Amino acid sequence: MTPKIEQFLSHNRPASPCLVVDLDVIEQNHQLIANGLPEAALFYAVKANPAAPILDRLVGLGANFDAASLNEIEACLQAGAKPDHVSFGNTLKKAADIASAHRLGVDLFAFDSEGELDKLAAHAPGARVYCRILTENGNAEWPLSRKFGCEYEMAIDLMVMAQQRGLVPYGVSFHVGSQQIDPHQWDGAIERAARVFRGVSGKGINLEMLNLGGGFPARYREDILGFNNFSTAIRASLVRHFGANVPNLMIEPGRAIAASAGVLQAEVVLVSKKRADAERRWVYLDVGLFGGLAETLGEAIKYDIKTSRDGGATGPVAIAGPTCDSADILYEHTVYQLPLDLTSGDGVLIETAGAYTTTYASVGFNGFEPLREHHI
Repeated sequence: MTPKIEQFLSHNRPASPCLVVDLDVIEQNHQLIANGLPEAALFYAVKANPAAPILDRLVGLGANFDAASLNEIEACLQAGAKPDHVSFGNTLKKAADIASAHRLGVDLFAFDSEGELDKLAAHAPGARVYCRILTENGNAEWPLSRKFGCEYEMAIDLMVMAQQRGLVPYGVSFHVGSQQIDPHQWDGAIERAARVFRGVSGKGINLEMLNLGGGFPARYREDILGFNNFSTAIRASLVRHFGANVPNLMIEPGRAIAASAGVLQAEVVLVSKKRADAERRWVYLDVGLFGGLAETLGEAIKYDIKTSRDGGATGPVAIAGPTCDSADILYEHTVYQLPLDLTSGDGVLIETAGAYTTTYASVGFNGFEPLREHHI
């Protein structure tokens, strides 16, 4: 909670639920990461929060953008980003979207399969392409599945195919998992990427770029290591596996830029018990899994929650959303303690909610509006 957000909520009293984002924090986080790893070109992961005011602020800072869709690309360009500052980083793209992005001037595309390579060759001829490889997601609080990426041996063959199809084999990418709290998880991925670089070099192809992905964490309920711990570990790994021939670098932070800039204001709808003598109460909020808090699925991301009655005695609670869906439970197994006198109508603040909330909110499920946004 920044003083700026606190003042906005106090003076404007916006309807609940809503997300309030402090754009100054967006800028501070961007600069912290850019200065912490200046040798890497920073591409903001637009999917974390694609709000126009955020894109506008980042364009003003000269940022680059990692886009997952044609709509995100168009939003970046509308905000004033140059096409050569945008990467189409999704490995799953419709042919029509590839063609449209290429017509708009985007020249950098991710892929991880021969089928995607064929589409790129047909609809973005001559473009620079980078192959995403599989890696481990150990210690990531929001791990990624094997949906994206290929084994590094396949990546070598795909890079040869890319050149044969008239594309420019440009580099390799990976992702160590979102909300990655272990700086050393980058090491194994960098080692695999180095194998790809060496493998294609033996076939006469010299790659130029290594995309280190995102995954850098935000602080929720638990303290996290400072960004310098991540940059130090990454530099050591690069030297270990590339020696003096470290390639051009990209990073794609999203959560680490947007999360701490936002606070989600909510309201208690009901406090109840499942039996008269139960110690644990159920607290139902006016926002839940389908209203923007999808990352509580499996109780993965554990938000810090404040209430208007903090300061008194507390007791254990389960926390759920307002919809008529039994899956709409935020925390049933994670220990949360909330004030004993909490009641319907009390205010709740969910902190570090600037990333992956508004974009996860459903449109009209159970008739609830999408999460309102305020950018200050």
